[in-house]
Amino acid sequence: MKTYWQNYIDGAWVDGGAGRIDVINPGTGEKLAEQALADAGDVDRAVMAARRVHLSGALSDLRPVERGRMVQAMGRYLLTHIDEIAKVLTLEQGKPLWEARIEIEGAARYFEYYGNQAETVEGRSIPLGKGYFDFTTYEPFGVSAQIIPWNYPVEMTARSLSAALATGNACVIKTPELTPLSNAWFADAAEAVGLPKGAVNILCGLGHEAGAALSAHPEVNQIVFTGSVPTGIAIATAAAKNVVPCVLELGGKSAAIVHDDADLEAFENDVRWGIYFNAGQVCSAMSRVIVHDSIHDELVERMVGVAQSLTVKPGIDQPEFGATMGAMVSDAQRDRAAGMIQAAEADGATVATGGRKMNIPGAFLEPTILTGVTPDMTIANDEVFGPVLSVLKFRDDDEAIQIANGTPYGLVGGVFTNDLDRATTAARQIRAGQVFVNEWYAGGVETPFGGYGKSGYGREKGREALWNYVQTKNVAIKLKG
Repeated sequence: MKTYWQNYIDGAWVDGGAGRIDVINPGTGEKLAEQALADAGDVDRAVMAARRVHLSGALSDLRPVERGRMVQAMGRYLLTHIDEIAKVLTLEQGKPLWEARIEIEGAARYFEYYGNQAETVEGRSIPLGKGYFDFTTYEPFGVSAQIIPWNYPVEMTARSLSAALATGNACVIKTPELTPLSNAWFADAAEAVGLPKGAVNILCGLGHEAGAALSAHPEVNQIVFTGSVPTGIAIATAAAKNVVPCVLELGGKSAAIVHDDADLEAFENDVRWGIYFNAGQVCSAMSRVIVHDSIHDELVERMVGVAQSLTVKPGIDQPEFGATMGAMVSDAQRDRAAGMIQAAEADGATVATGGRKMNIPGAFLEPTILTGVTPDMTIANDEVFGPVLSVLKFRDDDEAIQIANGTPYGLVGGVFTNDLDRATTAARQIRAGQVFVNEWYAGGVETPFGGYGKSGYGREKGREALWNYVQTKNVAIKLKG
């Protein structure tokens, strides 16, 4: 483990104009390393390097299959170095080592998928009658600014970087200050596959300085952001002043509706992945379970069993797949979640299991289940972003949908039932960008992902995401004769 990590601007590793920031290992609470901290001047140099690459045509003039092959090769580079990346990711973020490996494999999959898609972005001809030939073509926006969250720093960077490069954009990535280290391998990968200097720039900076400078930069042509609603609003506001399009993924308060005919044994696995994977620090986490009152007690008992089966300890000590959970990303995030649990208890909710900070070094919170939660409670409406599951009751289908749609968010939702009519009806009625039926996180890289309401706008993943990174040009030709 290096003790000091630099930023990567225009093909070179450089110090930061704002000094350095400590990166803390949440599994121990101890300092892990120092990271260079970018200022507005660093941001400007990165943006102008990306703009130079865009204007040169070094990416956009390539035959798409050639560009796609480089994108695919970046994914293979990550897999080649998965052992070293996973260790750093675990130490800086807190997740189990086996989860870190899954994240890196997911990141590589994005490069594989979008590398394959590069040569499929095709225009069309439009008939205008005799004397005209008209067609459309797609062109990259130019400079794509990507502001990355701390919960999945490798996979979320890969999600936007792969699509942007596949469509010929040059990129400036602002890494999260809590988990900036693992992004260094994207710079190494860009060099290894032969991308031109300036095509990929990676810098860490504070949101109010580097993030603000990047989102307001007049030479940025498109912005991708994943994070909180207030920050998303600030980024969109700054971008609007330059008339720059954004893709915003702003989290959620996603609900699983569990009907009385659901397979409860199978649902235990959904709980395991839905709320305790990455210690619940997932935008699309199953943070609410809305259960039919006739099976409420049985389901709570099963879910408590899942929570209590988990071994919670430092992620670096968890190399093998299993019933384990790591630390949250920081003491501050852990304390916020613990405070929300206490507030929920004051509002009348009951802690069925967990609910406390663990008496060991590091940012650990017990896997938690709250019962007696009602739709008006803060815990049922605000994102915890931790291993905290709220359980609500319903009596009929209409009430279940009303509760599920009762927050300002609309990222994902789920319905669990053996009744096909009930499932398809609920899928139409749930106000969310993605609906899971009988399996939380069903889908994959191929399926569009994004939100309704305050969960944001635009779509990541799938072919649909490609259109975020290109703009349509129409060419109309008047023929002679």
